[in-house]
Amino acid sequence: MSAPLRIRPIEPGDDPAVASIIRAVMPEFGARGPGFAIDDPEVDFMSRAYGRPGAAYFVVEREDTGRVVGGAGVAPLEGGDAVTCELRKMYFLPEARGLGLGERVLRRCLTVARALGYERCYLETLEGMKAARRLYERFGFERLPRPLGATGHFGCDAWYALDLTHAALDPRP
Repeated sequence: MSAPLRIRPIEPGDDPAVASIIRAVMPEFGARGPGFAIDDPEVDFMSRAYGRPGAAYFVVEREDTGRVVGGAGVAPLEGGDAVTCELRKMYFLPEARGLGLGERVLRRCLTVARALGYERCYLETLEGMKAARRLYERFGFERLPRPLGATGHFGCDAWYALDLTHAALDPRP
């Protein structure tokens, strides 16, 4: 993709595009049916879901067309403590992968999480999302033996957490 890209906060007009991205990408990695974020009620109303205190969602937009090609956000971890947020719904269309966008969006989310007062960031993913897992590990996320909170995503099989109080928010080489 040669078009310039920008990362910006989600707006209500982005909701259909973000829902479409989530519904296209998750099945690509076998995330179909119950127990996955694809079935979360917020998928169709992401701007509203992340417009609440303690939450933020960012989209990646092509500047030439205004087309949204990915996004990610942070929100309080359901069933977690007050100092733990969850990195949520980080997905990119194939055309936006391999361009360093995951790193840029993840850094933005973690910076905002820290500014919102969170001390730890948790995430759930799939073993099959190898590139994403490598990215999280480069940022210092540590693998957990079991899930945290009560997200309802029992289909996920890999869990990570990052101590935001000491994280550099830059990936390791």
